[in-house]
Amino acid sequence: MTQAITQENAAGNAAVPATSPEKARPTGRKRALLLLGSAIALCAIGYATYRLVFATPSEETDDAYVAGDSVTITAREAGTVIALHADNTLGVRRGQPLIEIDPATADVAMASAEADLGRAVRDVRSAFSRVQESDAETVVAQADLTRATDDLARRKAAAADGAVSGEDVSHAADAVHSTRAALDLARSKHLQALSAVSGTTIESNPSVLTAIAAVRRAAIVQSHLKIVSPVDGVVAQRTVQVGQQVAAGTPLMAVVPLRKVWVDANFRETQLADLRVGQPVTLRSDVYGGSFIFHGRVLGLGAGSGNAFALLPPQNASGNWIKIVQRVPVRIALDPKELDRRPLQIGVSVDATVDTSDHTGAPVASVAAGTFAEQDSMTGGPDVDRRIARIIAANRSTDLAR
Repeated sequence: MTQAITQENAAGNAAVPATSPEKARPTGRKRALLLLGSAIALCAIGYATYRLVFATPSEETDDAYVAGDSVTITAREAGTVIALHADNTLGVRRGQPLIEIDPATADVAMASAEADLGRAVRDVRSAFSRVQESDAETVVAQADLTRATDDLARRKAAAADGAVSGEDVSHAADAVHSTRAALDLARSKHLQALSAVSGTTIESNPSVLTAIAAVRRAAIVQSHLKIVSPVDGVVAQRTVQVGQQVAAGTPLMAVVPLRKVWVDANFRETQLADLRVGQPVTLRSDVYGGSFIFHGRVLGLGAGSGNAFALLPPQNASGNWIKIVQRVPVRIALDPKELDRRPLQIGVSVDATVDTSDHTGAPVASVAAGTFAEQDSMTGGPDVDRRIARIIAANRSTDLAR
């Protein structure tokens, strides 16, 4: 009996597993998790301490997009497109030809204007000749009047002596009246001829100036038919085709100056207190995976939130109202040299971080400055002046209106 109980106890002890190794494993795992949690907490505390104590104050947003000018190229004169020198995605320089419109009608108009100018010069030259002619007629009429007056005086003296009859005296008096009327008529013609050219030369005569203006207008129309790029950029949105009849004002294509793009960063209204014009900005674009950092500066803050300038602005005074934090666009200028190395297309998204430690700049906007250089006026160029001078010289006299 005792032997059987001893065997059962031995069997039971054999069935109970050893507990010391199993209990040691959970204790080691817990210790590792505690160490990991402590490390994470220390890192979080260290990062928070760095941001609050050592880091530069800043504001950042990922609601930022590249924006830029889109210079629309339009037709100034109606006509048929006969040549295209640029297409979408191609780069162009300022002054480079883009589109040509058929110049046939404009060339005919120029020929007509040149003919009118030559005719005007000849008419003015004739007017100067009429002045000289009327002046000569006045001199002749004055001489006739002097002769008739002297003849009348002689006849009156002879009539007193009875050598001349009263009828001869009457005829002499009539001659004086006739020659005096002829002199008055000559003087009137002289004044009339003089009024057309008085105080002018052939070049400054109103008739010639009108014809010169017509030639310049024809030259301006001709210059409008060769459309060139007003800025350096990339062609986009080309809609015109060769052979297409276009009207004045028709959009033909656009040129986007990618070297002058900027960033519109939409900051929350709670982030605007420390933003100032001129503050440095660092930007990262998804185009380059964030590996390239762009540098810029704040140009100015928008005059209102996006909702204020929306097509249908909210009417907060009617219906139920829920306060929503608004965003205000902040324009950020980019470095053109960095854009040359890493171009950014309009519309791509970026992450912007503004260093707000400097508060010396303006809180909203700086003084306005020109965006692009002033464009040259299409006057036809210096060739027009040479053409006008040549026409005047070919149709004027060498001795008159000096």
